[in-house]
Amino acid sequence: MKEKGIPTVDLSKFANGTPEEKEVFVRDLGKAFHEVGFVAVINHGIPKSLIDGFYAASKAFFALPEAIKKQYEIVGMAGQRGYTSFGKEHAKQSQVADLKEFFQIGQEVSADHPLKSQYPDNVQVKETPEMSDKGRELYLAFEKAGGQLLEAIALHLKLDRDYFNNYIRNGNSILRSIHYPPITHEPASAIRAEQHEDINLITLLVGASAGGLQLLNSKNEWMPILPEADEIVINVGDMLQRLTNNYLKSTTHRVVNPPREEWHLPRLSIPFFLHPVSDMRLDCLPFCVTADNPLHYEPISAGEYLDERLREIGLKN
Repeated sequence: MKEKGIPTVDLSKFANGTPEEKEVFVRDLGKAFHEVGFVAVINHGIPKSLIDGFYAASKAFFALPEAIKKQYEIVGMAGQRGYTSFGKEHAKQSQVADLKEFFQIGQEVSADHPLKSQYPDNVQVKETPEMSDKGRELYLAFEKAGGQLLEAIALHLKLDRDYFNNYIRNGNSILRSIHYPPITHEPASAIRAEQHEDINLITLLVGASAGGLQLLNSKNEWMPILPEADEIVINVGDMLQRLTNNYLKSTTHRVVNPPREEWHLPRLSIPFFLHPVSDMRLDCLPFCVTADNPLHYEPISAGEYLDERLREIGLKN
């Protein structure tokens, strides 16, 4: 394990490697998700120019006056499309809001698609139109890389390789651009993002503009995650943990405030929350329920679970 605190895998070995390289990748990814819940991925196929372009567009959007940004905050959308203003979201166990604002881009399907009623149109920002254009391209690139990772996890679980593909095709995934503004006064108790676990199957995160991401390891110690510039960080979400009856680990993580001398620096990060379609069942896979690992969860669908969690974190009434 490298000093960055999490294992590293090379996705090109799975996408284009020999049968032996693919087998090693499946073993290493499965081991990382089982033991740590986090992994760094190199050679993931997401162009740096695309990441940089979306970062630049996001930076320009968050620099807009508050009154303009609020025009893109859609009432009744539970933050699933467009802008969510500073101080709206909190961790499920906390009532203190995180020190962030964000913008979300969701799945797009044709007007006559059966799922169209579940996927509202994305919000177009006229002041920074490149945010929508670059965002859609990045969304599709993340979807592709995430799909490959889930194919490897399916093989690790001894499922059909396409098991997850059938559920993430036209899934309810979200691309989120998060802005943590400069800290201007002593926070009462809030940090940039309080400890939490992600809701979805897996999260793909491109390198943030500043440090602060930490995971809670098996010794109950907070450990910084320090990816290289060309890596993306992947972590297991609660849906995948639930499906595998805690075999794959949705690890608690947070974003801490920087040292006081760096309070003037904002932080921007771009996670992609890979979700399935709402009617996917998250009932624990039967072979993950054993005498040593009894059933931990009641049956539920992905849509029902997402709804429950959005209420817990304050985005849905």
